Amino acid sequence: MTGTADGAREAVAVLLGFARVLRAAGVDASAERVHAFLRAVDALRPGARTDVYWAGRLTLCSGRDDLERYERVFAAYFGTGEPGGPPVPATPRPQRRLVVRDVAGRRAAGTEEERPGPPLAARASSTETLRHRDLADLADGEREQVRRLLAALAPCGEVRRTARRRPARRGDVDPHRTVRELLRRGGEPARLRRRVRAERPRRLVLLVDVSGSMAPYADALLRFAHAAVRGRTAEVFTIGTRLTRVTRELSHRDPGPALNAAWAAVPDWRGGTRLGELLREFLDRWGQRGMARGAVVVLMSDGWERGDPELLAAQMRRLHRLAHRVIWANPLKARPGYAPLAAGMAAALPSVDVFVEGHSLAALENLATVVRGASPHDAASPGRAVPGPSAAPRGGAHRA
Repeated sequence: MTGTADGAREAVAVLLGFARVLRAAGVDASAERVHAFLRAVDALRPGARTDVYWAGRLTLCSGRDDLERYERVFAAYFGTGEPGGPPVPATPRPQRRLVVRDVAGRRAAGTEEERPGPPLAARASSTETLRHRDLADLADGEREQVRRLLAALAPCGEVRRTARRRPARRGDVDPHRTVRELLRRGGEPARLRRRVRAERPRRLVLLVDVSGSMAPYADALLRFAHAAVRGRTAEVFTIGTRLTRVTRELSHRDPGPALNAAWAAVPDWRGGTRLGELLREFLDRWGQRGMARGAVVVLMSDGWERGDPELLAAQMRRLHRLAHRVIWANPLKARPGYAPLAAGMAAALPSVDVFVEGHSLAALENLATVVRGASPHDAASPGRAVPGPSAAPRGGAHRA
């Protein structure tokens, strides 16, 4: 009985991890949808990969835009295979113990039998464990798996209401469309046409530290930035001893060429850190002119500063006044006993709205949900996002 209970808990943890990755990829996998997903998997054949695939697709996806993201996340999380292919019968097990077998090979010309692969739940369980591993400690094969999962993310800024309006079933009466409808009907009574304010994601600005102390994490952070650039509302800069704008280099759809172009454009890879001076350069050239105004700004750095901490503190206050939210992702935050005692981190933290970890895949998934507007308590991560000292709502026009 104990083994059965442990297997059921492990299976549920795997499925919940899959839902968290989907949420970070932009799929609206709410708690109700996740509950329906777990019930569907329990009611269907838990030994068939196709049942897990279709249970998730029918319960976790809410629109056509979610389907492509679901396909990418399913393949990256559960491994390669034909998700819609014929199921592989599993050995009888207790009802609530989920062990899904993969299709290791396809039927060749309709004669070869399918060879059962390793249990899908066991493979996904290893993926779930990998999500929480420190990126600096991964082997080459594990890094490739993490890269596939990072490519499935879709970070974007939280939604804001615009001045434009769009037709809707509920909302304010649209007088122009209503009058046109009346004229079409020759003055006969017609249904009132309504409209609501349109929404669009805020601009997302990523400042990625590529100094020597951040070298073990730089590749994963730039891949996270590449996933954000795909949404066409993100700007990416690298910071070290120089400030380099790499948005155009990361705009290539394929992560490989995009990362190669970005590394070729960065002249200060594995150099020192001058956060205060580079942040001032960013604000003078781009931020003050509109790029940071009302945007979600994310700094990915360990906070080590070789320059004047007072300069960094002053520039962070400038940024804080311009941006809608300032988020800092620090890979060192996950270490036991960590405290922001470094001069640069201590100087910047009073102007940070949310302070999160950045050391693992799960931490980056959590970061993706935070930049989308999820509150720190709703972020899906073992180390929750911690509001900074300035996390209270701020007034002013820059918050619009």
